Amino acid sequence: MTLVKFNNGQKNRVANPWFNDVFDSILNDTYFTDKMVTKTPAVNIAETDNHFHIEMAAPGLSKEDFKISLDKNVLSVSVDKKSENIEEGKKYSKKEFVYNSFVRSFTLPESADQLNIEAEYTDGVLKLAVAKKEEAKFQTREIAVK
Repeated sequence: MTLVKFNNGQKNRVANPWFNDVFDSILNDTYFTDKMVTKTPAVNIAETDNHFHIEMAAPGLSKEDFKISLDKNVLSVSVDKKSENIEEGKKYSKKEFVYNSFVRSFTLPESADQLNIEAEYTDGVLKLAVAKKEEAKFQTREIAVK
């Protein structure tokens, strides 16, 4: 759920109108949410006759960065990555530390076969395929009218 602020076209013009307009563009909500809030990747979940499919958008990672675990009926995907970039220049040195970490957990239904889970990471998308138990697969048949 996302909270959206509406100002109905009115701005708080306490001191100077120019002052508020400048800070509206610099210190808006997108700046804070992009830079200061930990992001979790977007997920698509689909169901077919034989599998549950989970697709997670996680670009910029490698398959070694992911830790996928199953605890009872909770499937968890986590990443904890630290990278350090150092640039040397004339009379200065700059260090940038970047931490990428998240955990997404999914409660599997009883119809999921917990022994048959596959994961694949290609083109920035982690794809998980959770097979269904044989008795839970959709079975179609024709019923004769008596």
